[in-house]
Amino acid sequence: MSVAFRRESDDEHLEPKFELPIPPGPNLVTKRGLALIAARVEALEAELAGLSDENEIKRVKRDLRYWRTRQATAQLMPVPEVAAVAFGSTVTFRMGGKERTVTLVGDDEADPAAGLLSFTAPLSRALMEAEVGDEIDFGGKTAAIVVLDIAG
Repeated sequence: MSVAFRRESDDEHLEPKFELPIPPGPNLVTKRGLALIAARVEALEAELAGLSDENEIKRVKRDLRYWRTRQATAQLMPVPEVAAVAFGSTVTFRMGGKERTVTLVGDDEADPAAGLLSFTAPLSRALMEAEVGDEIDFGGKTAAIVVLDIAG
């Protein structure tokens, strides 16, 4: 058999493990978001202490590097004024005949199903600086969004 077709070990053919990607731009966080990051770091440190499997140790260390970086670069934002939509605002709006409420948060805190929308999402960017009663163009439609309420 030719050496070219012989496999030395299965480890040579494993998928490479990459670092978790850091979202581009500033790492803006709410007070809740900062607490979630700190809790994640603490949980991973506790998990790491009890591991003995080499692959699991590598996975947890990779995750820990990500969350420690996010913790170190976090920029805690002040509670927003309620006059206009800003980072941390809770916004109620009507779009497509349906009323929705979302809170604009940092990338790591985002959970669209729970109404927590990343400030970098297209909808968030469209809502930024809007005031109650404003009609906003979105998705190629004129006046697609009507801002109904803003809370800090």
